[in-house]
Amino acid sequence: PADGKVVFVGPVTEERYFKSEAIKVSIFMSVFDVHVNRAPCDGKVVDKFYNKGEFFNAALDKASLQNEQAGTLVEHPSGKRLLFVQIAGLIARRIVVYPQIGDLLKRGMRCGLIRFGSRVDVYFPADSDVLIKVGDRAKAGETILGYLK
Repeated sequence: PADGKVVFVGPVTEERYFKSEAIKVSIFMSVFDVHVNRAPCDGKVVDKFYNKGEFFNAALDKASLQNEQAGTLVEHPSGKRLLFVQIAGLIARRIVVYPQIGDLLKRGMRCGLIRFGSRVDVYFPADSDVLIKVGDRAKAGETILGYLK
């Protein structure tokens, strides 16, 4: 869903939608990365949210909780749901989200952008097979983060 460096992969409790354990993958986009975000999977947009917030360095884990962010919940054709969250960073002050509730997404299609240094968090269901590791570089629309089971 984003060009950048993977800074976190691991289990978390996702309380907004899953209300259970999930696997979070965080990709930090430096000012030198392309900031176009792409759909992480095929599916239908079933919900969205926007939280106004702070502007901490997006590489820090607290950015997931406190920074300005926009989230998109996608229901895969299998019925599994995946959440991706665009998070503004220290310099980034603008998040753009293209898809609306009800839109159909194709994996890799453009779905938004964040200006300058920022981050994307992807929440997989806990039973997913996540392949990417901390320190890996991701390329939007090309790198496979993992598979839904």
